[in-house]
Amino acid sequence: MSGGDDATTTRLVGALREIVTSARALAAERAMLSAGWTAALPALHALRDEVRAAGAFAPHLPPDLGGAGLSLSAFARVSEVLGRTPIGHWLANCQAPDIGNMELLHGFASDALRARWLAPLARGELRSCFAMTEPEHAGANPVWMSTRAIRDGDDYVIDGHKWFTTGADGAAFTVVMAVTDPAAPPHARATLLLVPMDTPGVAHVRNILVMGEAGGDWASHAELRFTEVRVPLAHRIGDEGAGFALAQARLGPGRVHHCMRWIGICERAFDLMCERAVTRELAPGTPLGHKEAVQHMVARSRAEIDAARLLVLDAAARIEREGTAGARDAIAAIKFHVAGVLQSVLDRAIQIHGAYGLTDATPLAFWWAHERGARIYDGPDEVHLASLGRALLTRAARTHGVAWP
Repeated sequence: MSGGDDATTTRLVGALREIVTSARALAAERAMLSAGWTAALPALHALRDEVRAAGAFAPHLPPDLGGAGLSLSAFARVSEVLGRTPIGHWLANCQAPDIGNMELLHGFASDALRARWLAPLARGELRSCFAMTEPEHAGANPVWMSTRAIRDGDDYVIDGHKWFTTGADGAAFTVVMAVTDPAAPPHARATLLLVPMDTPGVAHVRNILVMGEAGGDWASHAELRFTEVRVPLAHRIGDEGAGFALAQARLGPGRVHHCMRWIGICERAFDLMCERAVTRELAPGTPLGHKEAVQHMVARSRAEIDAARLLVLDAAARIEREGTAGARDAIAAIKFHVAGVLQSVLDRAIQIHGAYGLTDATPLAFWWAHERGARIYDGPDEVHLASLGRALLTRAARTHGVAWP
């Protein structure tokens, strides 16, 4: 980053940290944890106005769309701060899946689609979702899907079944991945289509119970059905057959966003575990933190968080230098490594809190329920481990002149 970019990032990080750690944000967070996302929306919108006033709204977008034009590495620093609270990214209008859809529309949509959908999305006037995963097929194989989009004159007609579509409840549109050429090679069969949610044939079946909670509004995951849904050819994003490639391009930076958000969660959990360790007494005058086992948990957490941060920032820099394809190994590594650190740190924080950690008095239980999926979504750990291990061994075999399948 240049000196000016670094100064802008530092300013935004400071402004956002002040907002997300304020008494107002903590009160809104408590309301969300106790009564649900929808009930907390009035307080959340008031905080969003504060973020706008601070010039920190949609910081990932270019200035012509009202953003700060941050690089991926700079946004990573912002994402960590916002990750300290479950409401953080939404407050700054850079929450998934909207942030990925903004990037897709900005990079690959027509001028007409950008004017109609990207501009209000960037202003936070509407939300979107991304419909890719299907209940009938393993999410670990994203090129295997049954949803079809068939050309009919000037339209595509979509039929299919999707689920775990984050934020579909209340979204204005969805980006649907559908097969347009079943006879093409697997990675060239699907196309991305923008579908307004009020289009005839689009059915929001339900919000899926996740760890017993259906959620609401943005904080939800839906099952959707598409029955003879007709959209114009002009609603295609990118070229026909480029859906998988565009989704992959979206996922590379998206994994940096997620991983830095997870590190923000870890930092908040670390602060909470340390506070609990020094204030909770096992007996009069004997703090919990005097126990060696607790000291080990704190020390391991500190080292793991710091190491994970460096790994992600390095991956972000590599994406900027080499592109998503060139940074493929780094992207795979951060996905499984940081997800594992997140789970370990949250587990230790809850353990140190005891039964109190299972309640909604802190965000730990919420994160434990909703972030366990970190090791599953966007590809399970096992897929990324196998992919990275195979790539490393293939290069080693080539170096040593060994035949390798």
